[in-house]
Amino acid sequence: MRLSDSVTSLKGIGEAKKAPLKKLGIETIGDLLHYYPRAYEVFAMPGGIDQVKEGETASIECLVSVRPEILRIKKMTIVSLRVNDPTGSIRLVWYNAPFIAKQIFIGNRYIFRGRVARSRGELIIAQPKFFSRTEYIDKLSRLWPVYPLTSGLTNNFFTKYIKAAYEAVDDQEIKDYLKRTELAKLDIASSKQALSGIHFPKTREEFAYARKRLVFDEFTGFMTNVRMLREARVRQANIHRITDFSVWDDIKARLSYELTGAQEKVLEELKKDFTGQYAASRMIQGDVGSGKTIVAIMALAAFAKAGMQGCIMAPTDVLARQHFESFKTLLEPLGIRCVLLTGSMTAAARKKCYSEIAAHETDIIIGTHAVIQEKVEYADLGLAIIDEQHRFGVKQREALSSKSDAPHIVVMSATPIPRSLAIMLYGDLDLSVIDEMPKNRLPIKNCVVDTGYRPTAYNFIRKQVAEGHQAYVICPMIDENDEIEAENVLEYTENLRRSINSGIISKAEGGMAGQDKENASVIVEFLHGRMKAAEKADIMDRFAAGDIDVLVSTTVIEVGVNVANATVMMVENSERFGLAQLHQLRGRVGRGDAQSYCIFIKGAGGSDIDERLNILVKYNNGMKVAEEDLKLRGPGDFFGTRQSGDIRFTLSDIYGDADMLKLATDYVNGLDSKEFERLCDSHIRTNSLTI
Repeated sequence: MRLSDSVTSLKGIGEAKKAPLKKLGIETIGDLLHYYPRAYEVFAMPGGIDQVKEGETASIECLVSVRPEILRIKKMTIVSLRVNDPTGSIRLVWYNAPFIAKQIFIGNRYIFRGRVARSRGELIIAQPKFFSRTEYIDKLSRLWPVYPLTSGLTNNFFTKYIKAAYEAVDDQEIKDYLKRTELAKLDIASSKQALSGIHFPKTREEFAYARKRLVFDEFTGFMTNVRMLREARVRQANIHRITDFSVWDDIKARLSYELTGAQEKVLEELKKDFTGQYAASRMIQGDVGSGKTIVAIMALAAFAKAGMQGCIMAPTDVLARQHFESFKTLLEPLGIRCVLLTGSMTAAARKKCYSEIAAHETDIIIGTHAVIQEKVEYADLGLAIIDEQHRFGVKQREALSSKSDAPHIVVMSATPIPRSLAIMLYGDLDLSVIDEMPKNRLPIKNCVVDTGYRPTAYNFIRKQVAEGHQAYVICPMIDENDEIEAENVLEYTENLRRSINSGIISKAEGGMAGQDKENASVIVEFLHGRMKAAEKADIMDRFAAGDIDVLVSTTVIEVGVNVANATVMMVENSERFGLAQLHQLRGRVGRGDAQSYCIFIKGAGGSDIDERLNILVKYNNGMKVAEEDLKLRGPGDFFGTRQSGDIRFTLSDIYGDADMLKLATDYVNGLDSKEFERLCDSHIRTNSLTI
């Protein structure tokens, strides 16, 4: 069997599975083999109920003495079962799985295993799996892969068919671009060994050795793209040169604040690029809230005034629309025409947009991935900017660059990357740093507390709302399954509404203009991944307009959204997130001139968790957070908390795997032109690697 064969060529995979597999990017045997586990279950001997802790995975052994209950709340079905052992009792809960009630029998002894959460003031075990003692003991001897899922596909499906694919593929198909001597020198596994070790590891050591090779492949594929971009860049002359930057003074005159020294320095660096010999290829790195957007506005305005077009690509509709409003407010009075282009627009609206862009009836195009679609034809694109670069891939950067003859390319990122890593990751780009915050910004006040502080936090949020401010609450996820995530947000939102409005404080007490209701309730809404794009946009618009007081959300919360009136960010189960992501979430507040606060609630304790989270209390600077995190975790922390807010690779972590990033960088850059050409022609999987 060949890697390029359709996944349906495996016996047992029919047409019905094609759609859900395609949704996950799996169409061929090769895609299936390179669909890696997101985690591994490591089974431990069951403990007593009195030992379970919120936020941790627990295994308990109990005799079932009562029949499971089936409850219905709105559209949600809940199976509830209270179990006991000699040390105590606990409630087990399954969401939207009524069939569970028929699979558990009174008088049988089971081992239940699941994540411990808190619901309505008590600890529960959510979505527990259950086993006979014999079944459970068998699982103690190895690591069990857990795959990312979608509707219609189970973990057992992937375990079964990945094994079948591995056994069916000819050894010659799994080609290795590294020679045996190189494998020995680098001390990494062969491609075939790596696939076996990532999918079927018996020990942590076997997994770690396999992962090391696959991380090397990811970084090597990425650095191959970086080297190709760097070598191509040398040949791009500046054919979109501009010399008049007087519009910058016009924009500054319209601002209600002064630019920082760091912003002025970056603008001078851009000016040198735009007037220089070669087309700009620059990364602007700046902490959340440091003012990258106004720099982008000024850069694009200069090209518009020079008679050229510019565009800025954002990762989400919400952020694109927010940019559009900012650009339009500042630039249209100066005679600069702006247009919004997103995938969620109607076909007629997009068609009109395409026509205006092609006819140069608009100067600046603000949008999402839609700005690089094939149908978009620019009249004269001089500057292209990518916002939140870590949400896009190298391929998107290339696609944007291809929309014109050698346009200037500027990418912006709030991901805090130590300079040593940034030089490797963005080796094809010149680096600018905005390392100064606006003068009117007060440092965010942070605290790390346990769940017992939650009532106090709710009361604090209520007082902030009474003073006319808003708050975010990042809701804990019971599981990474979309359905469970959504249901948990709904339940949490209902509980929060009850709790926060049980002792209502009048908004009038906070002196809100026009507010004459003495006991106005706090308006709480939710946001989660299963909502339609239009619903999410509506919620974010209402929150930005001040119509929602508290927004409960999973981490689907939009990157970069600027709601200056939001002063509180509360993160539940903060120990489950990487520090980079927590810092990004914290950046949603502190964007106005009012004092802002971030409350990190930890569901699980431990000195190591306290030490890690306290980095956020000690430092508000993202770069310092990243550096301290790297020192604390060190390289090779294979089972550590995934930095999901970081530059995004499938397996790799630029902090924990910094040593492998350097190894891959040195390998790629050390190849002569002939060897590099061989690498580019090899079977290394580079297309899916993103930053």
